[in-house]
Amino acid sequence: MKRIIAALGGALVPLSLAPFNIWPIGILCMAILAWALDDSSPKEGFFRGWLFGSGSFLTGVSWIFVAMYVYGDTSAPLSALMTAAFCIGIGLIAGLFGYSYSRWLRDGRSGRLLGFAAGWVLFEWLRGWFMTGFPWLYLGYGHLHSPLAGWAPVLGIYGLTFWVALSGAALAAIVLAPRGQRGRAALPLLGCVALLGLGASLQRVEWTQPADKPALRIGAIQSNITQDKKWAYSQYWATLELYDLSSEALWDDVDIVVWPEAAIPALYRNAEPFFDYVRERATENNTALITGVPTKFDDDMYNSLMVIAGGEGIYHKQRLVPFGEYVPLASYIRGLIGFFDLPMSSFSRGGPNQAPLTAAGWNFAPSICYEIVYPDLIARSTADADVLLTVSNDAWFGNSIGPAQHMQMAQMRALENGRELLRVTSTGITAIVDHRGNMVKRIPSFTKDNLIGELHGRAGHTPFSRWGSTPVIIACALLAAIAIRRRR
Repeated sequence: MKRIIAALGGALVPLSLAPFNIWPIGILCMAILAWALDDSSPKEGFFRGWLFGSGSFLTGVSWIFVAMYVYGDTSAPLSALMTAAFCIGIGLIAGLFGYSYSRWLRDGRSGRLLGFAAGWVLFEWLRGWFMTGFPWLYLGYGHLHSPLAGWAPVLGIYGLTFWVALSGAALAAIVLAPRGQRGRAALPLLGCVALLGLGASLQRVEWTQPADKPALRIGAIQSNITQDKKWAYSQYWATLELYDLSSEALWDDVDIVVWPEAAIPALYRNAEPFFDYVRERATENNTALITGVPTKFDDDMYNSLMVIAGGEGIYHKQRLVPFGEYVPLASYIRGLIGFFDLPMSSFSRGGPNQAPLTAAGWNFAPSICYEIVYPDLIARSTADADVLLTVSNDAWFGNSIGPAQHMQMAQMRALENGRELLRVTSTGITAIVDHRGNMVKRIPSFTKDNLIGELHGRAGHTPFSRWGSTPVIIACALLAAIAIRRRR
């Protein structure tokens, strides 16, 4: 019975996140997991944790099916099977948490509270690194606009997730306590409520300051080119014309124009005459231009973000999407199904510590698509940046909950680092986000339009942008170690 309840609890996790944003459900889900693991053997803890994790991913990342079936040239049955296999596979990390908690953490000093929360965060962090990482569905994202959001610039997303897990464990402790001891058992939950209230106070702190420069007027192009047309050769010239005409409406009205990820479906060197033309048009109007574009240097091909006019710099994507941008064990599995032979699935990984992009006199901290979900990667890039810039092609998600989840994670990066963010995508969500993580202007999804607005530079650092996730991860490791030692 507890296995079934654990699976159902996991399946509820996405309701706490975008686009639903019912954040108390995240606490309830963690309470269900803590309750389910309270009397489990290590082996049984593994199965209950695995079912919880599998349930959360089967409901939370169902858009993988859309990517494979609708745009990946894979049959519906095989797409469903592979989506399920991925979700069940990634759920194994929650299973390892369940085993570790039942085997070493639960019965130690504060193991059912601090040990539970610390262990959950450590395994979430591990999931952010395994096979390039899949840091999706972190429970802390549900608190982008809750009172807890005040902690984000201090502790980052892992700190918020710790609070959710701790609150869930505290709630479970009340349920599990003997009737006469429930008043005492409620004290940890009251402590969590106090931390929530302190978070509300921290929201009034301005960790970063306005930069000493005038606002930057931007124009962002959302082309609304669907994935099935994006790489079709028959659509190549129509795509060039679309970006040309859309930019003509912006040149004399903004300081900088931004195109989305891989806007032009060709290598830069193959489309160089077109880029020379738009560079000339931008220069004539004293306007900068940044675009996503595939590039090739020697034998290495990159998913890149390049300053075409009004500045300098090129950024190569560092965190690649497995099977989408590179194929693990490619020599063995390419050709088996259409999904393993997608266009532009042979990218090389960009190097670390790349310089910011400079355009219109501003420094942009760049990221491409999936990279925005990596908190420490973005934190490292903000040191010399006035603003965050991320471009994406979310057409892969189709009409699913994926784009809303992706947007929420981008908003959290703005809040963590105290920087405004410009997000430019092919099909949406294209938006300007302020330094508190609020969307101030956006284009509706699946709409062809230009976004015109202002960006305001910020200077200084939040505690998170300075230190990243390291303090929280170390603290969780120490709490876990204390629980294990006390158990012995």
